[in-house]
Amino acid sequence: MIKKNNESKTLNALSSQMELELLDTLLQPEDGTYPWNPADDESDAYFSELEQQFAIEELLTNEELTTKSQAFYGHLDSLWDQVVTNSHYTCNTNQSVVDHLQLILNSAFAANVPQAWLKTIAQKATEIFATQQSIGEELVQCVQSVLPTWDTDDLLVLARPFAYAMRSNESRDVKSIIDQVNNRDWATLSELEQAKVSVAIAYYAFRQIKNSQSEE
Repeated sequence: MIKKNNESKTLNALSSQMELELLDTLLQPEDGTYPWNPADDESDAYFSELEQQFAIEELLTNEELTTKSQAFYGHLDSLWDQVVTNSHYTCNTNQSVVDHLQLILNSAFAANVPQAWLKTIAQKATEIFATQQSIGEELVQCVQSVLPTWDTDDLLVLARPFAYAMRSNESRDVKSIIDQVNNRDWATLSELEQAKVSVAIAYYAFRQIKNSQSEE
């Protein structure tokens, strides 16, 4: 009987001990393993592990920042491309070039050549400048914008010396050509004379556009 009482007391004690240990585990805080004594051997391992965690978190933060910044600047580039390729922006830019070129042509040739003629050449020169064509073809297109009935091959003959001058960065004396029709009514000129003057003006217009772009 005494033996059974002892066994019962032992079981009750073990049960109570297990419950206490379980309760202690549940109530233990998350940082319960914090090494309050830095002199302990386990402290170095604990702090080393913390530093590695912080380094990983910082690395992830930097990578996330880099990714987001790249996305941000990529979005800015996309918006800028939309602005540059916007038809309204391009139209206004081209129109300002046309207006500026027309002022230059008027200042140089308005005394001998109709302003409507100069305006048409300025518009055409701005439109086709730096296209995938030869210089001679560009000059011909400018002249045909004011003399549409002229044959391309005939105009290429007139344009050849000017095209060569542009390719070799030489300068053609446009003034001497204009002086040939000085003080004469434009309507009284032959079509050949008008074509020669128009080629010279187109050449002059292309030179002005090229010079203005090199200064930017």
